[in-house]
Amino acid sequence: MKWAERLKRRRPTRVHSISVVAAVGVFAVVSLVPGMSGAAGSTWRTLRSALHTTRTTAKTGPATRARRVMTNGQSFTGVAAVGALFYESSGKLGGHFCTASVVDSPHGDLAVTAAHCVTGVANQIVFIPGYANGTEPYGVWQVTHVYTDQAWQSSQNPNDDVAFLQLSGTSGGGEPIETVTGAEQLGTSTGAAGAVGQQLVQVIGYPDGENEPVTCVNWTKVFSPTQLEFDCGGYTDGTSGGPFLANVSASSGEGTVIGVIGGYEQGGDLPQVSYSAAFGTAVEGLYQTAEASS
Repeated sequence: MKWAERLKRRRPTRVHSISVVAAVGVFAVVSLVPGMSGAAGSTWRTLRSALHTTRTTAKTGPATRARRVMTNGQSFTGVAAVGALFYESSGKLGGHFCTASVVDSPHGDLAVTAAHCVTGVANQIVFIPGYANGTEPYGVWQVTHVYTDQAWQSSQNPNDDVAFLQLSGTSGGGEPIETVTGAEQLGTSTGAAGAVGQQLVQVIGYPDGENEPVTCVNWTKVFSPTQLEFDCGGYTDGTSGGPFLANVSASSGEGTVIGVIGGYEQGGDLPQVSYSAAFGTAVEGLYQTAEASS
């Protein structure tokens, strides 16, 4: 594949510079103007079988582990806490372009995605959790603030390709999104990929133009001191921001986010190889800033 023909996980449409309205510590806070406004069947059984590996690792060894994981992403009906990001203009939805997931927080109104997904976007962004086949099973949520590390704002360092989103519902119910969808836990270590090591993860993403998300279970690799690698086919444009979920519950489908598709090569040039910045102290600090401001 020629360098100029590389796949990009997120292609922005019209963009312009978004003004930074506040800064807390080393983190930038971006304000967005509001717009007008479970896995099923055989796929879920496959996922449960793969996730069962975490209970048998010590006894089975690498050969058996390899048989339990997946090599290509499969379409499925989605999970409540993971959804697609959409452009919105004059109250009308455009196409979805990236993926995000709700993370547990005291105020219950935060989601995590890749910073490159929400940098320089001209239109209002909305989040539709559990989106599949044109349905909005848990409502439409406006992105009211974007929180990124100052290091990302200044140089778009791939090791800081993480953003937290503050969400506000459009249904008028007033409850935070976490009450509606549940949430993933946020997992951080030292920020070194070696400290994370090999973990069995489920990765969920929304390819552009597709009606359902894709999911895959495999082991992470240490790509570099600060980047994780995940090998599975089917992760094309739109899957940026998709969570790396460790310790996923077979009953609830919820887990711990240890990364999101992004970082090196904006998440990867090939659909079968994805990357994530290792979540460390900088991500933990960014999360604390987002929560304190929400």
